[in-house]
Amino acid sequence: MNLDRVFENNKVWIKEKLSTNPGYFKDLGKGQNPELLFIGCSDSRVTAEELMGLGPGEVFVHRNIANMVISIDLNVMSVVNYAVNNLKVKHVVVCGHYACGGVKAAMQSADLGILNPWLRNIRDVYRIHRNELNAIADEEKRYDRLVELNVQEQCVNLIKTAAVQKANRDRGLIVHGWVFDVHTGKLIDLKIDFEKYLNDIMEIYHLD
Repeated sequence: MNLDRVFENNKVWIKEKLSTNPGYFKDLGKGQNPELLFIGCSDSRVTAEELMGLGPGEVFVHRNIANMVISIDLNVMSVVNYAVNNLKVKHVVVCGHYACGGVKAAMQSADLGILNPWLRNIRDVYRIHRNELNAIADEEKRYDRLVELNVQEQCVNLIKTAAVQKANRDRGLIVHGWVFDVHTGKLIDLKIDFEKYLNDIMEIYHLD
């Protein structure tokens, strides 16, 4: 890739924005007020704003390998707390995607070095749901289902946090689980039952 092209594209983008709204960047500089926190995968095919048809200022984004929400990851926890407590987002979305390299890597019987502790969290998802997953004969369909279950478990991890519990109680914040189908471009809502999961975990994870 010729990086000079990036700066030329930037000039074109600026021109296009100013042609429709001369005050676009002045407004952008006033601050952000997104209603949505999007936690997605670092995969280069999963461009958060673009696949949702949203633009700058409309969504707060965090991305990592396999869209994980791990309680001891200060990066994602800082993002969640800032988005929920400071930006006052109304929705938090965990969005996985089919053909996820992180999910497939977690299923390898191989030493992947520094990735091992990260991928172990995905292997834990497989362990929790192994009866269902092992019953799926087709390997690709099994991976697709693990992608969905991983999204589900990361939503549960969000619901375990004090910030999300408090925001749900005080202003109705909701956690959603989506999957992006890279083969069709479709966003799939897994219809995570927020209240069910919240009620299921409150005996142990009630923090607020």
